[in-house]
Amino acid sequence: MFNRRQFLGSLGATAGALSLPPFLTSAEANNFETLNRQIGHLSPVEAAQNEDFWAWVKTEYTVSPNLLNLNNGGVCPQPRSVQDAHIRFYQYCNEAPSYYMWRILDQGREALRSKLADLAGCDAEEIAINRNATEGLNTVIFGLDLKPGDEVVLTKQDYPNMINAWKQREKRDGIKLVWINLDLPQENDAYFVDKFVSAFTPKTKVVHITHMINWVGQIQPVRKIADEAHKRGIEVIADGAHTFALLDFKIPDLGCDYYATSLHKWLCAPFGSGMMYVKKDKISKVWALLSNNEPDGPDIRKFESLGTRSFASEMAIGSAADFQLSIGTARKQARAHYLQRYWTDKARQIPGVKIHTSPNPKYACAIALVSVDGLKTSELDGQLYNKFKIHTTGIEWENIKGVRVTPHVYHTPKDLDRLVHALDDIATTARKKTG
Repeated sequence: MFNRRQFLGSLGATAGALSLPPFLTSAEANNFETLNRQIGHLSPVEAAQNEDFWAWVKTEYTVSPNLLNLNNGGVCPQPRSVQDAHIRFYQYCNEAPSYYMWRILDQGREALRSKLADLAGCDAEEIAINRNATEGLNTVIFGLDLKPGDEVVLTKQDYPNMINAWKQREKRDGIKLVWINLDLPQENDAYFVDKFVSAFTPKTKVVHITHMINWVGQIQPVRKIADEAHKRGIEVIADGAHTFALLDFKIPDLGCDYYATSLHKWLCAPFGSGMMYVKKDKISKVWALLSNNEPDGPDIRKFESLGTRSFASEMAIGSAADFQLSIGTARKQARAHYLQRYWTDKARQIPGVKIHTSPNPKYACAIALVSVDGLKTSELDGQLYNKFKIHTTGIEWENIKGVRVTPHVYHTPKDLDRLVHALDDIATTARKKTG
């Protein structure tokens, strides 16, 4: 058990930037440094295939050795260091909740804000810490001043919570929603730019762009769309739920005015942790979603008036950021795409199996959608779990139908061979039944 001095020291380590992961024992640190030297000279694409390094990464997760979890697109597990930090902070909170939460843990928020801003490549005064992408995006959607007749451009393939938020504004405030229907997958930036630009009119005030479409893993060219929008005085909201800490980019690279993400996805932070970005000169334009003494003020902290929340999970975000830095985002992206290509390239060779996601790393990364001829989505999803204990998620949304498969960096090629074998078995059986 840590004493209080050790606890405060660990809090400082969580909040501050460290080059060597603070969660490692001496032996683990030596092993980590050895592995880092082995791959330090490799490009991210080359490092993505160094199984010794990724075997070390796998040992940091406490995932089931029997159930193959390939639904990391929903929520990602946390490495041991994040779990340990969360539990440690939680236990201290329970010794004297109002003291440890408000007088101790709450003091780490500004350092955490700076750490997240460093990962995001923006000013700390543009980052608000909240609970998920839905909360961040709803804050912007409901906080912007829009009047009846103002138009918002979005797609039918956006995330349901965001679609419902915009529909609520339409119903309540009389704004007009202009819908784009995307045919996916695509490997042409011009396709997306033309789709959005053709929907813009002099009445368009906001465009809502999903950086990576969760159903099929399609990456959209946010920057190119944003540039066209800004030429017309249109503000840009980017839904980054599936890209932060997975793709190697900085938020300003997207050219958006507003951005939100769930940190419990690819950053592997505690469940129910998120982050929103508002460009500094736009903060005063967005009303706080929850009450604040200056709801239309210029301070990003007005978006953090959430009342009592889990300070323990919030502070453990810092450990997730340290773990992210120990791997390196470029390596992580390359590994995620390598795993996606590993199984999809093999699956494409199986008669009756179709992959509905681009193999091009510019347009896809970890997420891929698969279907089998002759089977409904629910049947394929059910057989993968019932017969092979592979957990995926069935997708039937607008013009998209299939099973979404999302490996993570803790998976190995051998894990994905299990998936390919299962798809081969299921497709073979389906062909025999149809003659």
